[in-house]
Amino acid sequence: MNIVEKTDEEIQAIADPLWRDLVKNSNEGKYGEFVKNFSSALARAMDQVEAGHQFANSELARNLSGHFDYLGIIRRGQYVTVLYRLRSTKKAGEWVGRLVLGYENEKVRIFGASIF
Repeated sequence: MNIVEKTDEEIQAIADPLWRDLVKNSNEGKYGEFVKNFSSALARAMDQVEAGHQFANSELARNLSGHFDYLGIIRRGQYVTVLYRLRSTKKAGEWVGRLVLGYENEKVRIFGASIF
């Protein structure tokens, strides 16, 4: 199964709830919930101590607005990158959220997530 074969609407329907969960769990500092949909390789790479430090010390990571704008999808190989515009509840300005999705063991998993 290859996620790039899905329509934009199908991908967005999968991605939006995953992104919403990431934002919610980042704001709440819930590391275990934050990584629950990560691919096994990404989950292993996420150091719990470093992630905990980020949650505790990043004003942006703990104050993301639950309202975000879908910007589009980029398809590459076996993965799609879904882009979002997001805002902070405490910092002025806008950021781009990046969510990389693909299949692992026949289930859609997160292979990358970042805000810049």
